[in-house]
Amino acid sequence: MPEKADLKDRLAAVRERIASAARRGGRRPEDIVLVAVTKYASMDQLRQLIELGHIDLGESRVQQLAHRVAQIEEFLQRHHQLSTGRSPDFPELVRWHMIGHLQRNKVRKVLPLVRLIHSVDSLRLAEEIQNAAAKYEEPVEVLVQVNTTGEKTKSGVVPAAVRHLTEQLDTMLNIRPRGLMCMAPFVEDPQDARPAFELCRDIFNEMRARGVGGEKFNILSMGMTNDFEVAIECGANIVRVGAAIFGPPAAPENAAD
Repeated sequence: MPEKADLKDRLAAVRERIASAARRGGRRPEDIVLVAVTKYASMDQLRQLIELGHIDLGESRVQQLAHRVAQIEEFLQRHHQLSTGRSPDFPELVRWHMIGHLQRNKVRKVLPLVRLIHSVDSLRLAEEIQNAAAKYEEPVEVLVQVNTTGEKTKSGVVPAAVRHLTEQLDTMLNIRPRGLMCMAPFVEDPQDARPAFELCRDIFNEMRARGVGGEKFNILSMGMTNDFEVAIECGANIVRVGAAIFGPPAAPENAAD
């Protein structure tokens, strides 16, 4: 299948770019998690990606997330029932990430679907998650989204308020703050995104030094298709990449990729 070969080659190329950026930053490539942004991917592409062993998938829209989670669960169950012909790379499960802006009225729908919410940007949203998560055995893992560019079109907490919000999250029994997330400005030269990433990294490092969030506060989600290598050089250990894996979208990409 030529399309599957193309996807395999693009995925391998992204992984190699991640590895090179990690080595430039003095880190191990295996310490970087690649979240494949599925917004513009077809279901065939998602199935192919999973068959290649990739398990971390990210969605920015709740309705599409719910639809795709159901489809992928059916695909996994059907595949696991087969006694022969399974690829040795085929995973037992996938991990979904909510990477887009989350409205409070969508929280209850999202919680059972995802492993990590990247976009907590207010105390009111956190309180909604806290209340909705009371019925779950484990706390919901979240990242605090930081607006490091000052752009009003971007969600996120202003840098000066990040520590205060995270400390409040840390007191909530049903929430576990795992780190920070940011989105850089849209620029032609990826190097122009470096200041936004460095600011988020500095806040992250300061909070870890102060013990905010405890030992599990160890995730820094930065970087998308156009700038993920710079983000890794600046300390990101999760990157969110769509078009470089699935090919150019039919419609313009938004801030989730």
